[in-house]
Amino acid sequence: MSTHRLLEIVFWASLFFVSYVYVGYPLLVAAWSRLARRSILRGEWEPTVSVMIAAHNEAGVLRAKVENCRSLDYPSDRLQIVLSIDGSTDGTDEVARQLAADDVVVLCSARHRGKAAALNRAVEAASGEILVFCDARQRLEREALRELVADLRDPAVGAVSGELLLLDDKDHEAGDGVGLYWRYEKSLRSMESSIHSTLGATGALYAVRRELFSPIPEGAILDDVIVPMKVVLAGLRTIFEPRARALDHVCSPEVEFQRKVRTLAGNFQLLALMPELLRPWRNPVFVQFLSHKVGRLLVPWFLVLLLASNLLLRDGVYLLFLVGQLTFYLLALGGVLARRVERPLTGVAPPLKGALKGRQS
Repeated sequence: MSTHRLLEIVFWASLFFVSYVYVGYPLLVAAWSRLARRSILRGEWEPTVSVMIAAHNEAGVLRAKVENCRSLDYPSDRLQIVLSIDGSTDGTDEVARQLAADDVVVLCSARHRGKAAALNRAVEAASGEILVFCDARQRLEREALRELVADLRDPAVGAVSGELLLLDDKDHEAGDGVGLYWRYEKSLRSMESSIHSTLGATGALYAVRRELFSPIPEGAILDDVIVPMKVVLAGLRTIFEPRARALDHVCSPEVEFQRKVRTLAGNFQLLALMPELLRPWRNPVFVQFLSHKVGRLLVPWFLVLLLASNLLLRDGVYLLFLVGQLTFYLLALGGVLARRVERPLTGVAPPLKGALKGRQS
């Protein structure tokens, strides 16, 4: 086989893989969900619920979070709030102790051991039939808890993920890059859920049956994937419920980038902690897991192969692909540099805009 032919195979295989992960797989799941949609036996019921909040340095928002949980449309005598404070250095532990009451259990660890350890401590102190996990920052809509437990009335459902709604500075659903990507991700989760199960949950709000919870490995990054996927491996479903909503505001691209890095690192860790997810005879959502989770981990490597092979294939249609790739990466680099110098990219460069203003004055 000639070198040119080998480069062509690498190029087209890489292009196919990247296209499948971000376009082909969503189209496959969309068709699959239409042909094999599974219903949920929702119903009104009021089991005892423990809402668990693990917090490190959240002194500024913890009080509001507890008030938000108390204001939910759920019987107060069937609702317990567990605050697990993990090695706070900003006074979060003091705020938590002030909030302690009959319905609020406070656990404080002087040493910072991580979110997984904090959640495990919270579960040990929880008394509810249903365990609800949420973060300190996001606000829950009034019906959120009732909507979560309604899905758990179905005996085939073991865990339920709520929806995280990202808002802009006008409290409308965000429509910028981060907001659009999150909508794309939620549509995938919804379709996967209708087939069998979503591949994880939003850490802002998810619920699991008490008997299905097992301790999260200490140091684990993605509790909101490990807990729901253990439910799936146990033979039950993990459902995405868009009517149970947590509200948050869009973070800066820098913060969002850090979150994505953490998520990717957590997914690599997940493969080490739960290798059974890669066994099709054990994992009932193996195809979805391979396409959605593992595929995302491999995409950067295939992008490198795509660009490297394209740099050596510069004739005919390959030249068009090369121009497109280089333009994409240059625009991305320009956006990063523009943010670092605190100059937003616009259609007119700042110095030129100044010159134009000078001419008009």
